Amino acid sequence: MRRSIVTDSSEQRPNWRVITGLWPYLMEFPGRVFFALACLVLAKLANVAVPVVLKFIVDDLDDQTSQVVAVPLALLAAYGLLRFGATAFGELRDAVFARVAERAMRRVALQVFRHLHRLELNFHLSRRTGGLARDIERGTTGSSFLLRFMLFNILPTLLEIALVATVLLAQFSWRYLAVVLLSIALYVLFSIVVTEWRTRFVRESNELDSRSNTRAVDSLLNYETVKYFGNEDFEAERYDQDLAQWEQARLKNRLSLAALNAGQAFIIAAAVTAMMVMASYQVAARELTLGDLVMVNAYMIQLFIPLNFLGFVYREIRQALINIERMFNLLHEKPAVVDAPDAKPLQVTGGTVRFENVHFAYRPDRPILKDVSFTIPAGHKVAVVGSSGAGKSTLARLLFRFYDVDAGRITIDGQDIRTVTQDSLRKAIGVVPQDTVLFNDTIYYNIAYGRPDATREEVERATRLAHLDGFIAQLPEGFETRVGERGLKVSGGEKQRIAIARMLLKDPPILIFDEATSSLDSESERAILAALNEVAARRTTLVIAHRLSTIMDADNIIVLEHGRIVEQGRHGELIAAGGVYARLWEHQQQAEGEAVAAADGDRSLPST
Repeated sequence: MRRSIVTDSSEQRPNWRVITGLWPYLMEFPGRVFFALACLVLAKLANVAVPVVLKFIVDDLDDQTSQVVAVPLALLAAYGLLRFGATAFGELRDAVFARVAERAMRRVALQVFRHLHRLELNFHLSRRTGGLARDIERGTTGSSFLLRFMLFNILPTLLEIALVATVLLAQFSWRYLAVVLLSIALYVLFSIVVTEWRTRFVRESNELDSRSNTRAVDSLLNYETVKYFGNEDFEAERYDQDLAQWEQARLKNRLSLAALNAGQAFIIAAAVTAMMVMASYQVAARELTLGDLVMVNAYMIQLFIPLNFLGFVYREIRQALINIERMFNLLHEKPAVVDAPDAKPLQVTGGTVRFENVHFAYRPDRPILKDVSFTIPAGHKVAVVGSSGAGKSTLARLLFRFYDVDAGRITIDGQDIRTVTQDSLRKAIGVVPQDTVLFNDTIYYNIAYGRPDATREEVERATRLAHLDGFIAQLPEGFETRVGERGLKVSGGEKQRIAIARMLLKDPPILIFDEATSSLDSESERAILAALNEVAARRTTLVIAHRLSTIMDADNIIVLEHGRIVEQGRHGELIAAGGVYARLWEHQQQAEGEAVAAADGDRSLPST
């Protein structure tokens, strides 16, 4: 059964176990991680010591018998050094950990990228490119965020709360500690509850952002189709509808954030006020010094500075967990086509390809191929023809192992292609598809892609064999001409010749031409067919053909109808048989004759 892509529900909750999946990335640099944690502890110790030193300075200045000149310079120097140390150790911590976080983003992104290339064709036919790209982008960014904030915000805040609680308990009465702990508990509870409430607005905003991005990417990839039908305004209207929904979600997000910030500010203000009232009464009663009052105030402010970001951090950590899980879900997608545990490299001795009783269906309720058997002897050319939907291109996809057969088997020189490695199989097969999509790079890059380590002389030779050298010579930038997104800057025929050139550069023993000359004019088609015939003369070749005139010289022609082989033989034999192939030939000849007559009629009309 073929898999379909399932999107995450908008009510998805974070899986906190995802954090354990990031542990290997931390352990790539254990020394840096532990040094960063040491800097974190030193920064917090310095930060907690600052109010204590400030208390002694204020008490000394408040001493009526003391003169300004008698203020201990050592205390002032210590105050400055502690302030600087808290910041310096924090910056050093970030600098040391930067390599860990950035490397984690790199490793995660590369791992997902490699995995996506391992997934079968059906996954990529079903995907939404824009949304998938955003999932990967958010997932890698979320990994970095989670590593940084779990280690350098949540952990330091807990450490600072513990240190401050210890100082308050030792220096003052338990009532101060109770107020601190109660206010922190209320602050955390309020932040979590409100953040949970507003997370749906954040998620809705992200979902709509992905949808609008998918819409924009899909529209731009189909630029020509949009222009053909003059639907620019229609596309802009659909895009704006998504943006309008995104705007409303963002507005709810911002208003709920304002409510969160206001509530947090009220709890902080109430806690600081309560502590200051308690301390003021004790100062007035001579139970505490003025320095103690300053220290209490400094601790409360210092404690709530990191807590002030708790709502933001908690929300972002939750969202990072969801984003990472969405990305990790891509890694958990199991490829439908995998190498057997004992798979060995394909050994091509001659290149004989055999389909043996092959059955295949993309969906269980719609079989495509039914009991298909035929052989392509080494060095021979076999063509497959038939109406649309007969299963012609499916044969090529199965041979290239984009899919595995449901029943039967396919062999190359007697080796079942399911028992050899996919890498070795695909290196042995060259494909020129009907719809050629080029990389947004230079012509040279797209041709050399067939064999990236090829020399320039080899690239130029493949270019000549594909009859592309004349076209390139006319371009001001020659090989360095950029072809644009999906090759939109070159014609269909030129794209096809580039595809043929890079296949020739790959130089495989087995060739597949999936209607490879369908985008060419008659003259170019004849020229390229001559080159392809020359190349294919010593290779095993499977030709998926629409124009029957291009495969008249095939060693064997297979006629598919509704997924079954109904005829096979050489061109002359099939014409003489007067069956399905003969009818297809007659229809095409008649259509080509009418096209020629129409063209002659147009030329005979007087010019105006």
